[in-house]
Amino acid sequence: VNMASDEPKAKKPKLSEEEKYSLKPNDQILAEAKHKELFEELVKKFKVEYYAGGATQNSIKIAQWMIQEPHKVGTFFGCIGKDKFGEILKQKAEEVHVDAHYYEQDEEPTGTCAACITGDNRSLVANLAAANCYKKDKHLDLEENWKLVEKAKVYYIAGFFLTVSLESILKVAKHASENNKLFCMNLSAPFICQFFKDNLMQVMPYVDVLFGNETEAAAFAKEQDFDTKDIKEIVRKAQALPKDNKKRQRVVVITQGKDETIETFPVVKTDPKYIVDTNGAGDAFVGGFLSELVQEQPLDQCVKAAHYAANVIIQRAGCSFPEKPDFK
Repeated sequence: VNMASDEPKAKKPKLSEEEKYSLKPNDQILAEAKHKELFEELVKKFKVEYYAGGATQNSIKIAQWMIQEPHKVGTFFGCIGKDKFGEILKQKAEEVHVDAHYYEQDEEPTGTCAACITGDNRSLVANLAAANCYKKDKHLDLEENWKLVEKAKVYYIAGFFLTVSLESILKVAKHASENNKLFCMNLSAPFICQFFKDNLMQVMPYVDVLFGNETEAAAFAKEQDFDTKDIKEIVRKAQALPKDNKKRQRVVVITQGKDETIETFPVVKTDPKYIVDTNGAGDAFVGGFLSELVQEQPLDQCVKAAHYAANVIIQRAGCSFPEKPDFK
């Protein structure tokens, strides 16, 4: 489940404009009224590229790409508008063999996300629009959709969705816990840890695998009064939080960009001159991880696949990939 979006991308405006829109490197924020101009400005001033995106949808399509066959191993739920971008998302999902089932509504247009790139940093401004309109009773609860949930073995939801439909997340999370299936979640952004921490902590007892980067982990630790800035200690404390399904120990995976991933695994090094766009690297990391997790591979193999996928994605524009992976 995810905010579905079609991501315009361009080089970032000058510093004065950066200040104007309150953008920070490697940050993710929700669009406010003042950001409406940003979207218009990007299209006017820069050669904008469009990619079918959305954090969870990116991860699912990367997982499918890593697995290759059979097709449609990943099912995706999200919300779109009845518009051009919505049609593009449906078409793009079909092209990469993802089994997408969208709740289509006409109150809001399909969500968009401006990805502003400077060097090897990116700053994201998400206009959720239709993604904010997902309704449990109108989509998740429908018999044909819930059957797809019951069929799945592994579930992944980005923390972004905590701002949209907590009841949908809890229904899926409780189903996973009660049936000893794997429920995975991403901290997604510092603001989720800060301003949606009550929702996050309602879901946390059901989380078997928790993803995040070092910035999100620091924000999470601060909000949870962990009283430490040491990433390894934050991982240990997050693992020790109360858990509903005692048959599985929680796994916490924190990435640190080009530095090692905590539970310590070396990262595939990339020459900075080959880095095109770091947007989507975290989504790709999760997708690579899930592609091995769903095949019941050990943790070190999951992380190896995650690093491989992220390394491929940062050398290409958007969350895009070559025809086939070269992963062993």
